[in-house]
Amino acid sequence: MEDNGRFEEKSFTNGDVYIGKFKGILPHGNGKYTWSDGSVYEGDWIDGKMTGKGILIWPSGAKYEGEFSGSYLHGHGTFTKSNGCVYTGGWRMNAHHGIGRKAYSNSDIYEGLWKEGIREGSGKFTWNDGSIYIGNWKKGKIDGRGIMKWFNGDVFDGCWLNGLRQGSGVYRFSDGGLYIGTWSKGLKDGKGTFYPSGSKQPSLKKWCTNLHSDENCKVPNSRFNRSLSEKARASGRSKSSRHLSQSTSLLDENHVIQNPADDCICRDSSSALPRTSNEGQSEVSVMSNMVFEREYMQGVLIVERLRECSEKPHNKNKRQSKFSMKQVKKSSFIGTIQNRRSYYLKLNLQLGIRYTVGKITPVPAREVRSSDFGERARIRMYFPKEGSQLTPPHCSVDFYWKDYCPMVFRNLREMFKLDAAEYMMSICGDCALKDISSPGKSGSIFFISQDDKFVIKTLKKYELKVLLNMLPKYYHHVGSYENTLITKFFGIHRITLRGGKKVRFVVMGNMFCTELHIHRRYDLKGSSQGRYTSQDKINSNTTLKDLDLKYEFHMDKKLRESLFKQISLDCKFLESQHIIDYSLLLGLHFRAPENLKALVEPPGSIQRQFSLPSADDILKQGEQLIIPKGLLLVAHEPSFVNATPGPHIRGNTLRAYSIGNKEVDLLLPGTARLPVQLGVNMPAQATSLLQEDKVEESEVELFEVYDVVLYMGIIDILQEYNVKKKLEHAYKSLQFDPMTISVIEPKIYAERFINFMDKKVFPEIP
Repeated sequence: MEDNGRFEEKSFTNGDVYIGKFKGILPHGNGKYTWSDGSVYEGDWIDGKMTGKGILIWPSGAKYEGEFSGSYLHGHGTFTKSNGCVYTGGWRMNAHHGIGRKAYSNSDIYEGLWKEGIREGSGKFTWNDGSIYIGNWKKGKIDGRGIMKWFNGDVFDGCWLNGLRQGSGVYRFSDGGLYIGTWSKGLKDGKGTFYPSGSKQPSLKKWCTNLHSDENCKVPNSRFNRSLSEKARASGRSKSSRHLSQSTSLLDENHVIQNPADDCICRDSSSALPRTSNEGQSEVSVMSNMVFEREYMQGVLIVERLRECSEKPHNKNKRQSKFSMKQVKKSSFIGTIQNRRSYYLKLNLQLGIRYTVGKITPVPAREVRSSDFGERARIRMYFPKEGSQLTPPHCSVDFYWKDYCPMVFRNLREMFKLDAAEYMMSICGDCALKDISSPGKSGSIFFISQDDKFVIKTLKKYELKVLLNMLPKYYHHVGSYENTLITKFFGIHRITLRGGKKVRFVVMGNMFCTELHIHRRYDLKGSSQGRYTSQDKINSNTTLKDLDLKYEFHMDKKLRESLFKQISLDCKFLESQHIIDYSLLLGLHFRAPENLKALVEPPGSIQRQFSLPSADDILKQGEQLIIPKGLLLVAHEPSFVNATPGPHIRGNTLRAYSIGNKEVDLLLPGTARLPVQLGVNMPAQATSLLQEDKVEESEVELFEVYDVVLYMGIIDILQEYNVKKKLEHAYKSLQFDPMTISVIEPKIYAERFINFMDKKVFPEIP
């Protein structure tokens, strides 16, 4: 772009001065602009805007040297504040963006990715005391997978959320001790294993390989986009140099002097990040072959079991290793094939569901008709790899897609208050579906959406038939009883692969996508045959069975009445459909006793100014947020609770006898206020049952009564009473006398199921 080459000096009535080249009446080319307050820009201009390379200096002493675009700090540049805080890296629209390094005035340093002025993505933060964090950031706080090494030598490698440890992790103490477990809001929460210093410790290679960091999201920063951009745009719209000088002067006063400079102080690094560990010293043990299996709730140890690591199995493994090479190669090959098949299935599911939901959603809403359940109520589509006029190209294999009863499930999703776009994004978004291990013996493949809201399960052909046959009555039942505990179904689909292999799927709500951490899971049938889990198979995600349950639960009289009323209605429906072998899936969230507050609360600590909180501060914060004063029921206030519908949300808010038969919320002091619904956020007291024949001397349970929050639903409702082998299995598992069994077997199953829940699981308070 050519300019007229004029090099002039122009003074404005407000005291601003410009010396440089012009194009018409606008600065264009190289020039120097001095504001009346003493701010100075010297560099390139295009059509009246700072564009190109230049230097901007403020009266405070702050300085930016680098690239500009449209009067924005945009490109690569260095910002230096008068207190010595320096940022060098990418800029976008006046905000740190891209790769950059920021050295704070207290000598803390961050090197990594920024987005819209906030740390977002991978980065390394080094504190002036030598503590280092390397990992993922989100919204300016540690979030996702990351490794923290404190100045005392302790190291944590695991998951973070909102600046606190959350999820799985490994904590290695400076003295060599090791703890592998789960955390919630910065505190140990759930099951874990502690290896004392000097003990034989497991290899962490497999654990680290399987741990994945969370996805990042966009974080707009309206505060940083304000002022400078507005004044620069005003400058571009000016018809005279006088307007330019006024706008640019305001630009400096409102933004560049304050916002970029203020952003350099370390309050911008105030993500909740510990600078010292809060795990204490690991216990030193002289017995190198011992480990401790522990369970915590909100930082309080509730169960400890001593386990000895025998050397004999280790030697046995050595002897067997000579003969295992072929087996390893074979299993690795099979695993590769299965993983590849799983990848194709997941991608095909996302493609098909996106197509189906997108096709059925625009159809005007109407009541379902009998024909919507019929054989012709199907959507079929062929998805070639190269794409077609109706389908996009994809990197999977060619496949045929069939969607069953699309109008029925569209109405069911609306009935369950699920937004079509959110449903589609949850399952078919940018993130792949995740594999989860099968919790049962069905051999089904399970996937779960990236946000954990939906579970997708493969169906056998007879299960598909049962579900389609019961669908009309199921639709009526869930429509009539909004508090139903029966599994929520959101869609049935079939994929036909090359060669004719057919895979059938059902999409269900994940009952354990909850606000609170689930510590224990139980699958309860009211049976004893084979309903026990071996200790060596139990981990933090294991779904336990009837004989593993060592608690009974007492709850509010009215809540219990509502629960059993609905269980009876649901069992009656399943009985009418000749369904047996269903289960109550029960999730427990334990609350730590109030009198153990002192065990979690650390000694007082002093938080350093302009630095991230210490671990002691974080621990105190977590303790104040989590340790309850009991489970409190308060009158329901819709404006105070999260009313966002989800796959686990069920029906209306329940009433409680203890507060005058009013609708209630569950108040967890300092943590949350949750609406109490049937099977969701239900408060109770769990009383430990003495099982002398099961108690090991090496296992110690520290309490007899716990406050718990219950989550529950009725699952596995696709086993019909019509297969001889299944009948024989049912007789054995429920210990029935075959001579007394008649054709009303589903009725007997329902009666036994309800009786077990009534007498053994949720007994009435004496």
